[in-house]
Amino acid sequence: MDKTQALFLSHGGGPLPLLGDPGHTAMVENLEGLAGRVRVPDALVVVSAHWEASVPTITSGANPGLIYDYHGFPPESYTIEYPCPGEPALAAEVHRRLQEAGIDAHLDPARGFDHGLFVPLKIMYPEAQVPCVQLSLVETLDPAQHIEIGRALAGLHESGVWVVGSGFSFHNLRAFFTPDTQEARQLNQSFEAWLEAVCCGRADAEDARAAKLVHWDGAPGARYCHPRAEHLLPLHVCYGVAGGPAAERIGMQIMGKEASCYRW
Repeated sequence: MDKTQALFLSHGGGPLPLLGDPGHTAMVENLEGLAGRVRVPDALVVVSAHWEASVPTITSGANPGLIYDYHGFPPESYTIEYPCPGEPALAAEVHRRLQEAGIDAHLDPARGFDHGLFVPLKIMYPEAQVPCVQLSLVETLDPAQHIEIGRALAGLHESGVWVVGSGFSFHNLRAFFTPDTQEARQLNQSFEAWLEAVCCGRADAEDARAAKLVHWDGAPGARYCHPRAEHLLPLHVCYGVAGGPAAERIGMQIMGKEASCYRW
């Protein structure tokens, strides 16, 4: 029986994976493979790296549109469709859980879904049959706060709802456009190895694992891989949901960099 609670997905490249870009073949194949190995959830709460707000904010419309929150891509990038329904009742439940945990939160009935949602989900569930709500990051980018947000949402999987963290385990945009070096590869590989050990290892007590994730920026290669934290923090929410080690790491190369997804 599939016991998936949360997924952290590396969705790098804006809309390019949906346009057949060869640098994203591994990403597409891995997301398709992941979707084929797990049951289809009843609904998804998607935490996107591309939405920050003063407090956790939840889309609550029944039929959110798409936000093409990228620039300089081919014209077809701005005609992508992904008509998955919203889920106002689930949005209200997420809001209730956050408030009961002492976390101020807002509902937003007008906001649409950004590419942190529709890029990976169009690959995984192209029929757009899974209802979704999207949850923002908090603009402080405090790792501990995002783990607490996840903890408030623990148990949603019991009603068939998964939490998806849509980010990127490597997000240094400048590095994609500068010559690769041995030092750069080592920094990338070192952080990936650290992240796998922390997320998948079973030797640490959970308070120790959580502390490592809170202080992630002290890990080898951390600030090379993440000059800013927003693409990593959806993983912290997923960990908070699960409260234990990940069941699976899916490694891949995206635009010449090592990256990974995790399933809890």
